[in-house]
Amino acid sequence: MYRLTATRATLPASVLAMTVLGSATADAAGQSWPSRPIRFIINSAPGGAPDIIGRSVAQPLSERIGQQIVVDNRAGASGIIAAELVARAAPDGYTTLLGATTIFAMLPAMRSNLPYDVERDFAPVSLLASAANVVVVNGALPVKTVADLIALARSRPLLYASAGTGTPAHLAGEMMNLAAGLKMGHVPYKGAGPALADVLAGQVHLIITSPIAAAPHLAGGRVRLIATTGATRDPMLPDLPPVADTLRGFEITQWWGMVVPAKTPRGIVQKLNAEIGEVLKQPDLRERLTQQGAVLEGGSPERFIKFIAAERTRLGAIIRQAGITLRD
Repeated sequence: MYRLTATRATLPASVLAMTVLGSATADAAGQSWPSRPIRFIINSAPGGAPDIIGRSVAQPLSERIGQQIVVDNRAGASGIIAAELVARAAPDGYTTLLGATTIFAMLPAMRSNLPYDVERDFAPVSLLASAANVVVVNGALPVKTVADLIALARSRPLLYASAGTGTPAHLAGEMMNLAAGLKMGHVPYKGAGPALADVLAGQVHLIITSPIAAAPHLAGGRVRLIATTGATRDPMLPDLPPVADTLRGFEITQWWGMVVPAKTPRGIVQKLNAEIGEVLKQPDLRERLTQQGAVLEGGSPERFIKFIAAERTRLGAIIRQAGITLRD
């Protein structure tokens, strides 16, 4: 059984201390922040789900704090490039990162010498959104169900795309291979945008990715959605059955949140968290992202810390079972 579901874990004090929020002096720093533009690093190419989530939040957040938020796409190396940039940045509130499933919950189990430490180098600010994935196939592929896809993959070689080695799409593809006894080939890209472009072009046959990334490409029939990866049917995609209807226990979701470098002053972290909370309440943002399959989250920095720790535990177990590793 290959199950990826949200859980909670009892956390050691070291995990709860992963964000050093400072003292009363640090609290005062938040009162004068921000006084210049803020860099928001996103670990994917334009067009992917992280980019869409990040930009959707950045614009209204910029309006609330009165400073420009400059989106900086740093794709590649499964998010390591982006994470390392932020881990080494000054802890002054002017460099932020769209933290995601890969960076914080998957890579620590896949690679032994990451250039960043999840607990030591980052201060989580807020969980932003989560989404079940969808199985997206090229429109010319003669499949309409997961059972069709499995049968075709057993009769001829198929290639599945991902947003990069070690990403959720990679893990999802290997989970399907294991669960169905398949040998689909993996083709990694630098982000979901270029991966989806090659699915549209027929260079690869399918991708398991977020509906946020897939939605803009559905018109015209060049790609087709055949299933969702949630435990049950998605209310926004009621006609799509879960993969689990065919492969029992198959479930995977993605999530995104904002983090800053460790030792960023407590006042800045709290102010940023509060403003993000107000942004996520905006009806137009909620409606737009919900229609694309995202669930807006929010919550305190402490909630995000606990969530990351729990995700690392459960995904690490799945990754070891699947035998996915990255070269150091």
